[in-house]
Amino acid sequence: MGSIGHWIISLPHSARFPHPALVCEGVPELAKPPTPPLVSLYLQWVNGVHVIEHEGGHLPFEADRRPLSSCCITIAINNTLSPHTLPPGTILYKTDPSMYPKGYFVQNTKFDFFNYAGLHRSVLLYTTPTTYIDDITVTTDMDQDIGLVNYQIIVQGSDHFQVDVSLLDEEGKVVAKGAGAEGQLQVPSAHLWWPYLMHEHPAYLYSLEVMVTAVGPVSDFYTLPVGIHTVAVTESQFLINGKPFYFRGVNKHEDADIRGKGFDWPLLVKDFNLLRWLGANAFRTSHYPYAEEVLQLCDRYGIVVIDESPGVGIVLVESFSNVSLQHHLEVMEEMIRRDKNHPAVVMWSLANEPASFLKPAGYYFKTLIAHTKALDPSRPVTFVTNTNYEADLGAPYVDVICVNSYYSWYHDYGHMEVIQLQLATQFENWYKAYQKPMIQSEYGADAIEGFHEVSASKMGVIFSLSRTVMSVITAPD
Repeated sequence: MGSIGHWIISLPHSARFPHPALVCEGVPELAKPPTPPLVSLYLQWVNGVHVIEHEGGHLPFEADRRPLSSCCITIAINNTLSPHTLPPGTILYKTDPSMYPKGYFVQNTKFDFFNYAGLHRSVLLYTTPTTYIDDITVTTDMDQDIGLVNYQIIVQGSDHFQVDVSLLDEEGKVVAKGAGAEGQLQVPSAHLWWPYLMHEHPAYLYSLEVMVTAVGPVSDFYTLPVGIHTVAVTESQFLINGKPFYFRGVNKHEDADIRGKGFDWPLLVKDFNLLRWLGANAFRTSHYPYAEEVLQLCDRYGIVVIDESPGVGIVLVESFSNVSLQHHLEVMEEMIRRDKNHPAVVMWSLANEPASFLKPAGYYFKTLIAHTKALDPSRPVTFVTNTNYEADLGAPYVDVICVNSYYSWYHDYGHMEVIQLQLATQFENWYKAYQKPMIQSEYGADAIEGFHEVSASKMGVIFSLSRTVMSVITAPD
């Protein structure tokens, strides 16, 4: 159910960068060894000293540490899930001594992918100056043809510093300058960040250069790609830069048959080539946040992202408890802190197919959605439901209705002639109840587990914002 890794590292001494930090970019669900009560944690030791623990996978976390010239870093990981982790799970102990050894148990989950243990993204050791840039938040807007870039910069290590910012276009020309840790840059005749296939020059990125000066020379410097765009929702449309956006895409996973679970640049590039081959302009990070490199590539390709938390399989009453809610709130804070500046991310998805008909679900999602909107007022918030429109207690609080439907699979098996009527009825009912834009976030049929072949995949998905119509595109042979 887990693994332990050891690294021996030699470090050069640097007086200029005296503050080392160890960053883990993402692991599956992490835990102490499985001794009840099962709690999902990350444990790390440097030279035998316990440094940090972290609950939850897929998002980065770090610890400040001053190692010696050489050190041993130990990371202990376990993928055991409890009703209060994200994703949640349960442990079933087998007690028949004639069939099972003492203490034998199995992990049960309510999602359709394997919860791997181990490190599947990078572990980084880096240093910072004494006074350094800790965080940057950028939001963008438009005033006619003037692009507005609002920035907020958090600096740590000193109360006495100067911040200078410059915005450069793709040719390296400075188009706006500012000073101070917070402000607004104005860009006349701004180039907007448009999704793929929505503009002849999609995915235009500026570069925000941030320079922090304390006593002496430059203390810290950081460059952040910035896409100027707006995102809004009406009663029936999802708007990017004031124009209706039609989601055409897929639901991805972060693994592959030749690599397994883990980040891999060549496979990512292949995936993006396949997306463009399909004519897709979007995907959902089903059912957890992906590596940040994925979002960086989306920013540059113009592929729109519905960024989803690891809230998949929330089906037990215990998983809607205050303990679970508190953890979910913290996960959204980590997720937004990491992904907030990516123009490709246009909507937060809090969960996939939760039991949102259960009584505690109303308060749970009302609280979670309000918290997410407070953290980031610039983006719509949703969760993906498979609950009936009359019974869903979380739907009143979302900005966009996302529905998973598997017509002629779970019922009316093979009778594809009834899909059109049932789909139309479903979306008419949802719209009459909520007057919100809708996305058919999943549909499909059964597949062979572990089988991946491009030529065998004939159908792409169009996420539809139409109330009554879902379209299908056929990939070329």
